[in-house]
Amino acid sequence: MRNFENIGRIKIFIKDPNKKSFLKIIKEVFILVVTKKEIPFYYFKYLYRKDVKNYLDYFSIGEANAIGSSQLLHKPEYKSLLENKLFFALLSEKSPLNTPKLISYNLGNTFYYNNTVKQIYNKSDLVSFFEQVFTVNNLEGLFFRPPSEYGGKGVFKLTRTGLKNELDVRFDSLINGYYVHTKIIEQHKEINKIHDKSVNTLRIISLITSENHPEIISAFMRFGVGNSVVDNSSSGGFFVGVNMNEGTLKKEGHYLLDYGGNVVHKHPDSNFKFEEFKVPYFKEACEEVLKGIKVIPDRFIGWDVAITTNGPIIVEANSGPHLLSVEMGYGGLLRNQHIKKLLEELKQQSNL
Repeated sequence: MRNFENIGRIKIFIKDPNKKSFLKIIKEVFILVVTKKEIPFYYFKYLYRKDVKNYLDYFSIGEANAIGSSQLLHKPEYKSLLENKLFFALLSEKSPLNTPKLISYNLGNTFYYNNTVKQIYNKSDLVSFFEQVFTVNNLEGLFFRPPSEYGGKGVFKLTRTGLKNELDVRFDSLINGYYVHTKIIEQHKEINKIHDKSVNTLRIISLITSENHPEIISAFMRFGVGNSVVDNSSSGGFFVGVNMNEGTLKKEGHYLLDYGGNVVHKHPDSNFKFEEFKVPYFKEACEEVLKGIKVIPDRFIGWDVAITTNGPIIVEANSGPHLLSVEMGYGGLLRNQHIKKLLEELKQQSNL
């Protein structure tokens, strides 16, 4: 499977009209081999394009792996909270964070709701269970996420009006899987103008420096396409970098190479142009992330933040955010002095 993915990426690279000249590519690859001391396969995911002038400001594979696996940055106790959506939701209930309300959850056919535990074996009982949940909580729907999946995999909605028909499709996967059931987020109307089928979240990167000071490093916004309810770029969506000082979108959106690697300037469904769109409550979203760091003080985290009419909500947090997306949205993380200092710290630690 991996070989087919690589062949697909090679085809995209060959056909890309925006790639640099052959001689320039050879020169830059040679410089990267000398400076980064590794073969830069990552160059052909994005850095080969004409508009990428500062290719040396992007992580090598070794640098990205150092951040992803460093015990200085990721304590096992915090990592377990970040990598399990159920653990994160249960912790958030006891914290001051704004997160989607946890209504219920299930571990296989055992369902947990309102301090009760119920085992369910048939569709009729499951319909009755969710009808009660909808009625008691005055809900029109629920959002379901597997606790340990990434990239929007396995997520779906159930609605009050379509419950029976939807469970015809979802029954087996529900009672044979693990799911967190949360209240559906009502997205801010200005963001709905761009795409209203998915909740389009900010991915905000935080770092606790070696001086123990929390910093917001970067942010980008993700958008779903078509009828998709997820915004993840690894599930076919795309992302747009955020100008950190202004809280506005940059002009270009990016698809990952696995999905064609296209650059877009407006949403393919709504034709909404990204440039200078002011993200509602962006400052408040960053402030909410700083609150999150106090709850889970892991040193390097990617926070997914939704924007509602009433302000930001932290959907989840990740110990291993997709660094290529982060870098493409920011324009090379080695431009950031905190990140450069972090890599120096990690190199010193590895040499001890």
